[in-house]
Amino acid sequence: MYKTAMLGCGGRARAHADAYRFAKGGKLAAICDMNTELLNKFGDDFGISSRYTDLDEMLEKEKPDVLHIVTAPVLRGSNKRIRYPLMKQTSDHGVPAAIVEKPIAVESEDWKQIAGLSKETQTKFVVNTQLNFHPQNLALKQDVAEGRIGELKFIDASARSTPVDQGPHVLQLVSSYIDNSRPVRVLGQISGAEHLDSAQPSPQYASARVQYENGLHVSVAFGTAIAPTASDNPGIYGHKRVFVVGTKGFVHWRFSSWERSTPKGGYEGGPLNYGQQDVVAQGNLTDAVFDWLDDESKVHPTHLEQSLAEFNLLLGIYYSGITNEVIELPFDPPDGLMDLLRAKL
Repeated sequence: MYKTAMLGCGGRARAHADAYRFAKGGKLAAICDMNTELLNKFGDDFGISSRYTDLDEMLEKEKPDVLHIVTAPVLRGSNKRIRYPLMKQTSDHGVPAAIVEKPIAVESEDWKQIAGLSKETQTKFVVNTQLNFHPQNLALKQDVAEGRIGELKFIDASARSTPVDQGPHVLQLVSSYIDNSRPVRVLGQISGAEHLDSAQPSPQYASARVQYENGLHVSVAFGTAIAPTASDNPGIYGHKRVFVVGTKGFVHWRFSSWERSTPKGGYEGGPLNYGQQDVVAQGNLTDAVFDWLDDESKVHPTHLEQSLAEFNLLLGIYYSGITNEVIELPFDPPDGLMDLLRAKL
């Protein structure tokens, strides 16, 4: 059993903790939050007595095998980016593995910092894009991997939230269906300045045509104006989807339903309970970290370098929209990308 700890005791952290009903390889033993009210309520609800308001103290005393970094990308009440400092702090303490909430970055500067850290750290960082591990997604991916829909021809994926909010989920879903092939070029379009000064700065809408190193072409869309609905959920978060087309059929995963068509099974489909699927997926993601600690060959599907490549693609979409050019990937995003977006939009 691996010993784990949690940084951040907000609502998203509760989903991480609840998933230990399904994650069998470790136990949550310590928690940390500067907000003592959140900290104590969380500790009482999940039966965790080791509570800290200082991360250094917790890491020094507890020495966890895995740290969940379940914080927003910016410090509460400020515009300070905190992904990189917390990851560097974790790495400096020699924590063997860490699960970091998405998005891994929000702009070019912090992406560069984290990309640099990925080259030198011994910590096994993974990003918490858990849709990869939804049971129905795993079943549909097995259909694709075993050739039941034939040779892959095209993928269409989307979400109705902003590119930086749900884009990491969607781009990782695409990667998961093509064995984490990397993107090599993109032509993107962007619109809407409403969210550029938010805690997660982003154009309001984005769409792109992406080519991957395996030759596959993918269409992605983000935002309510252009992304299709994927459930009867009235909000913007319940509309993630990925549609994978082959020479003999297709698979289609959506927030609250699924469908597939194969020569053997014909057309099939049905509803999904996202909440039930998601807590199992969170447990699966966590167990996959333990598996990687057990065996170096079992690299986690959402490991840091893969997630950085997907975020580099997102930055490439932004820059393509600014320059009206095809962007070859990976690319070195310019500093001040958010200022360029403000000027453009």
